[in-house]
This record gives sequence, C-alpha cells and structure tokens, in this order.
Amino acid sequence: MNCVYEKLQNCYESVRDKIDFKPETALVLGSGLGDFGEKIRIETTLSYHEIDGFPVSTVPGHKGRFIFGYIGEVPVVCMQGRVHYYEGYSMQDVVLPIRLMKRMGAKILFLTNASGGIQQGMQAGDFMLITGQIASFVPSPLIGANIEELGTRFPDMSHIYDEELQRIIKKTACDYEIDLKQGVYLQMSGPQYESPAEVAMCRILGADAVGMSTACEAVAANHMGMKIAGISCISNAAAGISPNPLTHEEIQRTADSAAPKFQKLVYESIVRMGEWLKQNSEVSE
Repeated sequence: MNCVYEKLQNCYESVRDKIDFKPETALVLGSGLGDFGEKIRIETTLSYHEIDGFPVSTVPGHKGRFIFGYIGEVPVVCMQGRVHYYEGYSMQDVVLPIRLMKRMGAKILFLTNASGGIQQGMQAGDFMLITGQIASFVPSPLIGANIEELGTRFPDMSHIYDEELQRIIKKTACDYEIDLKQGVYLQMSGPQYESPAEVAMCRILGADAVGMSTACEAVAANHMGMKIAGISCISNAAAGISPNPLTHEEIQRTADSAAPKFQKLVYESIVRMGEWLKQNSEVSE
C-alpha cells in the first residue's frame, strides 16, 4: 500500500474509533474565524493530538482540533486550525486533513483564510470570494506515486472553485448586505511575508490576494472530486502597498474585527449549500 494512503487510512481509523459522525461539508477556519466553533451546534470535538500520526498546527491562535456538529441542519466537520507548509511539514501532511475529511464523507470543502490584498482598492477588512488560484510557488501535493483510491494521475484544474457554490456565496453576501470582492488567490510558501518586488510579481501574474495556505488544499480536494468554495479575509494591504511593516499581531487584529460579518457570511452560505446539496444528488460521493 502507498505509504501516504496508509497514513491516511490509519488516521481515518483512529478517528472512527472515537467518533461516529458523517459530515456533508468540511470547513477550514482561517484567522478571524477561530471562534466560529461557537456558532456550530456541536456534537463532539477531537484534538489533533488524539489522532495517531496526525500533523499538529504550531501557529499561535490555532486551537488544533476538529469540531463535529451542525450548521443549521447541515452536518459539518470543522478544522479549528490548519497545518501550513512553512511549519516544516511535508506537503502530503499539509493536505492530509483535507483528505481525511473527504474520507469521513464530506462532499463540499469550504476554505477560508487571512490574506494580503493586492487588488486595487482593497482594504483591510474586505472579503474576497476566491474564483481562481495560482499554486505554482509551492510543491504540488500530488507529486509522487498517484493514489488511485483518491483520484486520477492528471486531474483537470479548469474549475477548482465550483461556480454554483460561488453563486450561492455571492447571493448570500448580497442578501445580508456584505460587500464581497472576488479574485484570484496566490499561495506563497511563507513564513516570511512577501517583499514589495514579490507582490509586484504577483500582481503581474494576475493575483488579487496572496497568502500562505489554501491553494494546495484546493488542489488535493479537487483531485478527490470535492466541490470547493473559498473566501479570503483581507487582513492587510500586501507589502509595497501598505506604508507600514507587516506583523502577525496586526493581521490577527484586523481578522478579529472583521470576524462577525465573516462568520455570518460563512454560516449562511453553508446553510444554503446544504439545501443545494440535497437538491443535487448527482454530487459525487
């Protein structure tokens, strides 16, 4: 058995030994959504430390646990703290949680993050619907022997972010009068923030926001046939745009102040996605 798949199976069996819950939607909480768990009707939680062989987040403010419960009537599994490539984990470990949530039964993956704004006119506290991504600056999680149980060797990436889920998020934002920009997200490796020259490069390449996560997770999820949605909370203007040096504390403060609207948008969007999922039984298992 492929060693990466074997590790995934071991993690899955470790979870199943402790929890019997089948989610429909998987949610990854970025900065600013750390307290979103309070909005969920929680059935149970599971610390990453309790899962055999599971990578553990080392980033301040990331609680490092799965929450299992309901948003409205939608059964969800929520990552309260993600794993980043810059923490020193292999890319296979970085996306292991995504693969595990799919293995649990999730059909939809909702990704959130805090990112630097590149798009002209973007300000700290804005929200950006991710319509496309650039993942060329980090290793692909699909490098190595293909895991046939998960997906094809050469998966198509033409429609990573599902257009119907985008429509649902845009309609939700409109109904609740939440300003929502949209654009392309570019992932860099981190942990250093991008230099002004790198931000200029990102703009030339067509990026509207830049961060240190998300794109690799979307590649892995797309490989497995999940429906993917993503929203960035613009926590700062990227280097060379902002006149001030970037700090983690500043970004966390901005994300926290934007959290109430961010939480409302994510919560109501997931409720509507659940309704859409019920009406579309052809969504792949």
